Amino acid sequence: MLALEGGRGCNITAPFKNAAWQLASHDSDSARRAQAANTLVFDNDESWFADSTDGMGLLQDLQDGASVELAGSSICLLGAGGAAAGVLGALLNADPDKVVVANRSLEKAQQLELAHRDLGEVVACKPAELSSEAPFDLFINATSLGHSGHAPVLDPSWLNPEALCYDMNYGEAAEPLRRKCEEQRICYRDGLGMLVQQAALSFELWTGKMPDVAEVLEHLRDSAG
Repeated sequence: MLALEGGRGCNITAPFKNAAWQLASHDSDSARRAQAANTLVFDNDESWFADSTDGMGLLQDLQDGASVELAGSSICLLGAGGAAAGVLGALLNADPDKVVVANRSLEKAQQLELAHRDLGEVVACKPAELSSEAPFDLFINATSLGHSGHAPVLDPSWLNPEALCYDMNYGEAAEPLRRKCEEQRICYRDGLGMLVQQAALSFELWTGKMPDVAEVLEHLRDSAG
């Protein structure tokens, strides 16, 4: 209906990202690898382009918002669902030393490894095996545990002294891990910046114009406070 009424596109959230990707007639490399799209661009009523701006949104927030240097780093990506699939390619394109995908279902982590290993060093494992891959410079929580009030297991020994724990959740869903990091004196950042960055990139795909991300994020932080 939106496409028929002249809409330029739309942003999609879980759990509909795979369905959105399947609806599109053509797609970006990032959407194809993830088999999911958070952005649809309506070229016309019948031709839809699927893209995933989540990965670049994450990278821009890490680099611009948290001043994280990804090249040569060691990264742990916790989770192997749609959230992890949407950002793994972008992380590998930033040239880290390695990205370890840790998930309770090893098979799902291995599927992501297989789809992305041509981009860089990817290691699939279970969370219980993370000690053998540590330490990490960046720990990214791509699980949905925060939505049920829980934080993932995070052992401080897995992290380098200056490491960042980045939670792709924001708002109430980010509170469990934020509190855990505060208790363990681990540097923490929630995913609100990623939310704004990915939305701005989607907006640019539809209109050719990039919003002032810093201004929007500042407004949202002030409103939440």
